Amino acid sequence: MKFAISLQISVFIDLSKAFDTINHEILLKTLQYYGKNGVALNWFKDYLSERQQFVNYNGYLSSFRQVKCGVPQGSVLGSLLFLIYVNDICNVLTSSSLDIILFADDTSIFFSCNDLNSLSFKLNNELNKLTEWFSANKLSVNIKKSKYTVFV
Repeated sequence: MKFAISLQISVFIDLSKAFDTINHEILLKTLQYYGKNGVALNWFKDYLSERQQFVNYNGYLSSFRQVKCGVPQGSVLGSLLFLIYVNDICNVLTSSSLDIILFADDTSIFFSCNDLNSLSFKLNNELNKLTEWFSANKLSVNIKKSKYTVFV
């Protein structure tokens, strides 16, 4: 008597400094792709451009530096802009037995299969596609904080 084993793997991807590494040019093109043009697109350009920051450490202040990438973390717009930036990540994945959940800068992938070798092969293919997407969009996976779990 054979039993069908259902396997599921969950991959939890952590991005390094996700909000800080958003490329403004890519973000603005993405906003335009989703229909933001004219005044709305110019508003986002103004919001992102010529931002400055400094560091205050024990009363010592650094000089101001222009922020060339990133969105303000902790703001309502920062989270929204990040989600718009990564929204098309779902289009990269092609397996029908795979689900992806995006929540702010957390990406979770759930993959099911009845065969461990198939599971491993298909998942690695999908992860390679994700790696290419992250690279093209100037995002870095934090390998040390990214985890996976296999359920039998």
